Parts: sequence; C-alpha cells; structure tokens
Amino acid sequence: MRVGFRRHVRAEVVPGEGTYVVSERGIVAFEDDPVAVVAPLLDGTRDFRALVSAAAPRCSAAEVALAIGRLNEAALLVTSPEPPDDRPAAPLVSRAAAAYWELAGAPGPLPDHRVAVRAVGGADARAAAEACAASGLVVTGEDPEGPGADDAALTLVVCDDYLDPALGAIDAWARAAGRPWLLAKPHGTTPWVGPVFRPGVSACWHCLVQRMSGHRTTQAHLRARLGRPVPHPPAETPASLLLGHQLAVTEGLKWLAGHRYPGQDGVLAFDTIGFTSRLHALRRRPQCAECGDPALVARRVGGPVVLGSRQKAQRTGNGHRAVTAERTLRTYEHLISPITGVVKAVERDPRGSAEFNSFRAGHNHARGAHGLTGPASRLRSESGGKGMTELDARVSALCEGLERHAGTFQGDEPTVRASWAEVAENAVHPADCLLYDPRQRVAPFDETAAVDWTPVWSLTRGTHRLLPTALLYYDTPRTPGLGCVRADSNGNAGGASLEDAVVQGFLELVERDAVALWWYNRTRQPGVDLGSFGEPWIDRVRTVHAALGREVWALDVTSDFGIPAFAALTRRTGAGTEDLLFGFGAHFDPSVALCRALAEMNQMMPAVVEARPDGTGYGCPDERLTEWWRTATVAGHPYLLPDPARPARTRADFPYTSRADLLDDVAAIRAAVEERGMELLVLDQTRPDVGLPVVKTIVPGMRHFWARFAPGRLYDVPVALGRLAGPTPYEELNPVAMFL
Repeated sequence: MRVGFRRHVRAEVVPGEGTYVVSERGIVAFEDDPVAVVAPLLDGTRDFRALVSAAAPRCSAAEVALAIGRLNEAALLVTSPEPPDDRPAAPLVSRAAAAYWELAGAPGPLPDHRVAVRAVGGADARAAAEACAASGLVVTGEDPEGPGADDAALTLVVCDDYLDPALGAIDAWARAAGRPWLLAKPHGTTPWVGPVFRPGVSACWHCLVQRMSGHRTTQAHLRARLGRPVPHPPAETPASLLLGHQLAVTEGLKWLAGHRYPGQDGVLAFDTIGFTSRLHALRRRPQCAECGDPALVARRVGGPVVLGSRQKAQRTGNGHRAVTAERTLRTYEHLISPITGVVKAVERDPRGSAEFNSFRAGHNHARGAHGLTGPASRLRSESGGKGMTELDARVSALCEGLERHAGTFQGDEPTVRASWAEVAENAVHPADCLLYDPRQRVAPFDETAAVDWTPVWSLTRGTHRLLPTALLYYDTPRTPGLGCVRADSNGNAGGASLEDAVVQGFLELVERDAVALWWYNRTRQPGVDLGSFGEPWIDRVRTVHAALGREVWALDVTSDFGIPAFAALTRRTGAGTEDLLFGFGAHFDPSVALCRALAEMNQMMPAVVEARPDGTGYGCPDERLTEWWRTATVAGHPYLLPDPARPARTRADFPYTSRADLLDDVAAIRAAVEERGMELLVLDQTRPDVGLPVVKTIVPGMRHFWARFAPGRLYDVPVALGRLAGPTPYEELNPVAMFL
C-alpha cells in the first residue's frame, strides 16, 4: 500500500525548526527530525519499503515507521494500492474538488451522477439545471418521470414558496417511487435549502407544511378573506438568486457524494443581507397522515389516562417539577423555529426591567385566529412565560406555546357526531362547564343539533365521558347548534410528565375559581405579609416596582379547597393614573403560590411600564384595558385592597406538608374533588411529534375567572366561607369582567 498526504493538506519543512502541515482548517506542527525527513517523500508514490529506502541513511526503518505513525494519528495520511493520478494535464479544480470531498468525508460525486431538476411556481428550472451542469452533474430534465429520470440519483426541486400545493404531487411521487428529493427556494433575500426528503426515513413534505402553516395564520386569514393567494412582491438580485441556486447545488452534490449529516433533514436559511445562516431542524411527525400513523392521537385519547409514581425533581417559583428547567429546555428547544418549529421564537419582552422576566412565545391559539377583527390587541394575545429566573420564564413561555399548539384542533382527534339526547347517558352537558347565566344572553347550545363529541377520562369514575369537541380544542370547525361552546385555556397545562401536567392543570382551575369568587363578589380579603415568606426574590420585586413609583401588595383569596391562592397587585402611586395590574397564583406550597402570583403580575408589567401619568403610552391598544388603567383606582375598587378589619396573613397561616411524589398530589386532588361531590376529568392532548405531556383538566362546576354567572359556587361558596351573609344578587356582581 502506497502512503501519501491527503489532498487537502500540504507539508512545509523549515530546516532546524520543524514540519508544518497546512490545510484550510489550520496548521499542525511536528518538531521531530524523522517527520521532517519523511514528509517530503509522502507524495503517494511510495510504499513503506520505498519510503525506508528513500529516507536512508538519515532515518532508520523504525524512525520512518514512527514518523508515519504520528502523521497517521493526526489523520493526515491516506493509503492506496495504486499511485495517484497526478498527471500534469489534470485540471486544478479536480484536485481542489478532491480535497473538498476529502474534508467532507465522502468519496466525491462520480462524473456520471445524474440529477433530475424540476421547478414549481415562479422558480426557474433552466437556471437550476445550468447550475447543476456547471458542477459536473448530468441533468436528466425537468420531469422526474420523463426519459432518463429512473437513472437520477436525486431530484432537485426549486420553488418560490415551500407551501406551493404543487409540491404535494412531487412528494407523493417520490414516496411512491422511494426516491429522495431535495427542496430549495433560491428566491428572496433569504434563500432556503433542504430538507433532503427520504421516503420512509425522514419527514415528508406534509410534515413540513404542518409546521410552517402554524406560523402563517395571518396569511391564511387574508387568503380566505380575499379568496385568492396573496404572494409578496419579489425581492432579489441576480447575485442573490445565483447564490441561492449554488447553495442548492452544493447540497445536492454533498448528498450525491455520499456525505450524510443531520442538517440534511432540516432547512438552511441563508440571509444574503446580514450574511448569517441558521439551520432549522425538521423531525418526522409520527402522526402524519401521509408518512406516519394518523390514528395515534385518536388511540391515545380513546385510552384511559394512566398515571404513575413520579418523584419531584425540582422546586422553583413555578412549581414542583418532575424534571429540571434546564433539561426541559434541552429536550424541547428544537421546537423553536419560525420555519420548522411549533413555537416561532421565545423572546424577552424588552420593555421595562429585566427583573420582570416576561417572555413571549408567539401567537396564543387560545385567543383564536389572526386577523384585524380578532383579538390581536388583547393583553394575552401571545403565549407567554413568567418566573423568578430568566430560565424559568423562558421555559414557561416555551411550554405554554407548546401547550397551546397541543390544544389546537388538528383533525386527527377522535369524534362522534350526535345530539345531546343520543349521548346524554355518557356525556357532560357543556352548560355545566361554561356556566353562563341565561341573563348573559349568549348563544344557547342546541340539544337537538348533531355536533362532534370527544371522550375525556374521568379520574373519579374510571371511565370515559363525552364533551363537545369545540369545548376541548381551539379552532374546532364550527357546526350549527354549538352556540357559545368554545374552547378556552382554563385547565390546560403542560408538564415534564403526565402527572405534572394534571397537577398544574388542576391548580389553574383552583386559581381561577378562587379569583372569580373574590372578584365578582367584591369581597374584602386579608392582605399578605410579603416579608414573612422569607423569599429574597419578593424583596427584589418590591424594590424594582418602587423604583418605578409603584407599590406592590397581595391578597389571600384561598377558596373552600384550602389550596393557597393569592392575588398580587401593583399600582402607580403619586399623581396621575394608577395603572392597576394584577397576577394570580395557586399551589399546595404557599410560597410557590405567592411567587406565581407576583411573577404573573410582573409578566403583565410591560403593557404599562412606559405609560405616562396623563394616561397615554400604554403598550396594549385594547380600549377596555386602557380605560381600566386610566380610570380604575383602589378608592373606586376597595376590594382590591387588603381588608383593614383583619390582620395580614403570614407564611405561618398556611400549613403545608411537602409530598415527594406527584402521584400523591394527584391523589390529594382527586380526594378534594370527590369530597365536594364533583368530577375530575382529564383530556390527554399530548401530540406525538412534540412529546411534551399536555392535558386539559376539567371539573364541571368550578368557575372560570371570566364572566360566567350561572347559579352555583359563585354565589354559594362565599357564604359558606363566611365572607358574605347571603348570596350576591346577580345584578350586584362586579360589572368589570376579568380581562387577564
């Protein structure tokens, strides 16, 4: 075997100093004399015997072997049974290409590699084919099913929009034929390249479409309203378009050369203006209707919710979790991408102090579709995160974005179409969950209409119950008869485990139920001694607000469930508007409950932090909210202040015994629900392609903090707790509907 240096390196000997081996990736230096003797001889024409002969008498055979060994350990040598084809007539580009493929760890494309080229939309197949031919590829034509297409090792498809419906036919052909194809968008200021779709191995085009469509809801809304596509004006130069084609060809060449790497499963976006690039990972969707098992979600929802022992791994201001925040972020951060992700981005709200830890994670699906007539201007129009630390808040925002995605109707949920009378024996009436009073004049649910129902698991009965699908999933297609039945985020929660999600979902029900009992009855609640909790973070929160001319306080709004629940409030002091804001929290651990309330209060602060005393400068254009901030005062709403007749509650007033296992928390929840004659329902909304456990927890009869005024707990519990002598008349309930 002949030994020589690899094509991508060259050796330079500096007499009396050493040997330097130079490549594009740097220089490796050797100080010993045998390497200086042997290196000039490693042109690939000599085997070991010839090298020993040529090195004599300056080096012994043992020293030659030692020098070769050192160079080989540095991955600088290659062996071959034949001398290299190094004839003078060989073009320099061929040597350079050989070095390129050597660095890529691939043998390089052979001269007869064939590629099919096809274009859809406004893309130019001829330009793409010319770019392929310039790199030595044999182009078979634009039609992948045309003459010579069977010989093509790869089909390159260029387009001007990755969501062009014409790509669906190409994807179907490729999967039927078992042929790989590379998708590229050479157009625009940011050309895209990839993925290389591999039928049966990688994600398919429909997997990509599902992810991208989630980030184009505004475009979809506009297209639906206009009844036609609305393409953006082209933005490119000849140079940027040429670069886009060359990037696509380079990726195709790497595939044909046998070079494989994880990036081939993603989309490379190259910004020609900022000259930056990002690889957007794409993973196969196990439930994809085209390349996966579309029945996965239906089987999961149709089965029982089985919970098991789950030790708590971490206690933070956001709760007791089965997995640390760091691990959660590592597990799911690949889902953050404006192209292939579920969450477009997780970004800190730049307004106000960094101590607010207010993070945003894109559109809040619980608020409905995008559009000028939609709720885009509302306070919670985006999914968001909160926490005592930046990490907790970032993970919270990510998980809320994933949770909202999981709770959105996607078409593979199990449904049965029937009227109320046909399912009443096994169903829960939606009115028992919505709790509207007839006097609120919302559109009624038609019990005679055939609507879609989905099973939810009753943890109290150990069986399935049915609820309207539209009550369980956001953006469920509307059918006649649903009336006011719509899904909201109450009780929706993601967690590091299914047990974690169930606990968090129920605690949200407790929080909002407790807030409704206080807010709409306008009862005076005890204040909270914030200093008694011994949390340094709470002191920092108060200091930050004080620097903004604001004061912070909290109320104990704990309900009959006995689970600590708090309302944290902040207002501007001095002259001008008070800009009243609040946040809520509930948890078995009173310290966690209070920190959650304060963190949620901080999360809302960017909307008012730049407001001026004259009532201008708010960061949310919703007129109802700005009217509250401009006009609401604690004098006009005394229930927002601590009850002066009762002492402030301290940490010692909230007995708490920690449980090490989340399953024990679930058992405590079930016991509390059963004790009140209620039912604990759980819908497993976990999506196989996301993996984050997500549930919707429902306890019919518990109150949302939105305006829901039907008879029941809203009137009875404040009396039972001794807050009121008698139920508040309907007409005297708080006319200010909760807006958080």
